[in-house]
Amino acid sequence: MKPPEAGPIRKRVAIGAAGAAVLIGSIDAYVLVSVLVDMIGELQIPVNHLERATPLVTGYLLGYTAGMPLLGRLSDRFGRKAIIYACLAAFAVGSVISATAQELVPLVAGRALQGLAGGALLPVTMALAADLFAARRRAAVLGWVGAAQELGAVIGPLFGAAVAALVGWRGIFWINLPLALLAALAIHYALPRTEPRRDAARVDFVGGLLLALALGLFTVGLYNPEPENAVLPSWGVPTVIAGAVVLVAFALQQWRSPVRLLDPAGVLRRPFAAGLVASLAAGAVLMVTLVDVQLLAQTLLGLDSAGGAILLMWFLVGLPVGALAGGFLASRFGERLPAVIGFAAAAAAYFWIGKTVPDIEPGLALAGAALGITIAPLSSAALRTTPEDSHGTASAAVVVARMMGMLIGVAALTSWSLHRFQEATADLDTPLPFGIPEAEFLALQADYLKALDAALATQYAEVFTATACICAAAALVSLLIPGRVRARRSSLTGA
Repeated sequence: MKPPEAGPIRKRVAIGAAGAAVLIGSIDAYVLVSVLVDMIGELQIPVNHLERATPLVTGYLLGYTAGMPLLGRLSDRFGRKAIIYACLAAFAVGSVISATAQELVPLVAGRALQGLAGGALLPVTMALAADLFAARRRAAVLGWVGAAQELGAVIGPLFGAAVAALVGWRGIFWINLPLALLAALAIHYALPRTEPRRDAARVDFVGGLLLALALGLFTVGLYNPEPENAVLPSWGVPTVIAGAVVLVAFALQQWRSPVRLLDPAGVLRRPFAAGLVASLAAGAVLMVTLVDVQLLAQTLLGLDSAGGAILLMWFLVGLPVGALAGGFLASRFGERLPAVIGFAAAAAAYFWIGKTVPDIEPGLALAGAALGITIAPLSSAALRTTPEDSHGTASAAVVVARMMGMLIGVAALTSWSLHRFQEATADLDTPLPFGIPEAEFLALQADYLKALDAALATQYAEVFTATACICAAAALVSLLIPGRVRARRSSLTGA
């Protein structure tokens, strides 16, 4: 797709308008983190079974991830502007469904539709950056887009807590309607129009559906509403196996089909694949941090949702700052160096967090900044290793990998950690104030609570240590992505 003709000011306004749409979608990915306990109370889910509410998070992520490759490809074919319009409309419809839902199932369905629509906004905007800006400036622009995405992680929990305090948690969804309308108006006036390509009908819907089905099966298989019995539910193993089978079918379909989600022609496979693996790791680390820091705050530290959001801010504030720094470093030194440095620093930060639970604030600040540094380099590397007419698909592939990491990482590590906690506390007897002196009961209760806190601290320490190992592995993989940008010719050789 040839870059639209636009002057420098028009380019900046266009990418700013698209970035605002990205911010709206990003906010909703994280907006429920601080109000999840309030929501499950109204939905009559017991507080000691928080895992039953995880579909509210994973439902959005599944929708966010599943349709992204297909929508990214559609933006390559039909133009960025039309796809952004369609996604904003679907996002508004999903918000209405979520706002009016009275039970968990329709609420999850509305969240999934929101995610499906919001998921396309980031890769389409990343592809738009590639359309509008030359390769030497692209990494810095992608840093700004990444900062908008990560700013949603900062604003989302606080925005959710503030709106819920004023008008209840349903207001979080109603307010999306005017926001989506404003974003659509900004896109209408700022974004250059692109003509559909002649081969617009050649879109791999079968591949998109197969990939979405595989992701859905993995999510369902890893979701365990009763972690006290096992790491996976009774349906977990066969469902995960079914997901793997569908994923193999997707790979075979992509190999044999004349129309693919990402045409391998012209793609530098090794650095492109390395970037996807690193993006998957980054997604797992991000979502595990968002979920487990909130749980740590409200269980081990006894904080409310607002207190949990404040603790999480130590991590979230560093993300957009790191994203900007990563874009600057990638534009000066190439994508490899900031990606390796970012993941290595994140690994050190999470090892530190694992050793200092529950005093994790300094480690969280370092982890957020370090992880943010990796965002722009990974996106820029994917665009630099694919042909220009596949930038929408390549951008979608990066975000899909990241969201797959979020889905699988939070489901797997949370199920494992909850199971470990149940094992550690299975032999603890809850003291009862009957038939014993009050002083003895209070002493037994204090010992019981101390044992619970110790089990919780061990659980979170293990999770964050595992997260550190994921970051270390990602740093090694990042050695394979492109290095310094010298010229267009050098980027095509994988330098």
